[in-house]
Amino acid sequence: MYKHLLVPTDGSKLSNDAVERAIQFAKETGARVTALHVMPEYIPPAFAEFPAAGQASFAEFMKATEETAKTILDAAAQAAKTAGVQCETASVRHTQPYRAIIDVAREKGCDLIFMSSHGRRGLSALVLGSETNKVLTHSSIPVLVFR
Repeated sequence: MYKHLLVPTDGSKLSNDAVERAIQFAKETGARVTALHVMPEYIPPAFAEFPAAGQASFAEFMKATEETAKTILDAAAQAAKTAGVQCETASVRHTQPYRAIIDVAREKGCDLIFMSSHGRRGLSALVLGSETNKVLTHSSIPVLVFR
């Protein structure tokens, strides 16, 4: 059975539901969990496809994304602790979340990637495509998709 699950989370409702289910699955199988949040890279306004009015400075962006990652990962770690499941957390910056997910799974020695079928919604999700589908396509590590 699986011993080490990588659980990517972006803080969305479905992603949070997947974290809870992954923790339950880990508890049932005696596995441990690594919760991962992939932070976006900063794109200077001059290079942004759709520059936003009042876009944050580099320092503001870095601080905000790191705080968001901490909040998301702290919640996952607390849920695991409550369930009695060993959990470590990781956050990385990457322009391609699917690639970061696969890379971290390999680096951490995970034998299963447990992720939600969808994360972010709306226009950005349509433009970026399905990160879950990209992980399924490119990962040599088994992927369990939670819906």
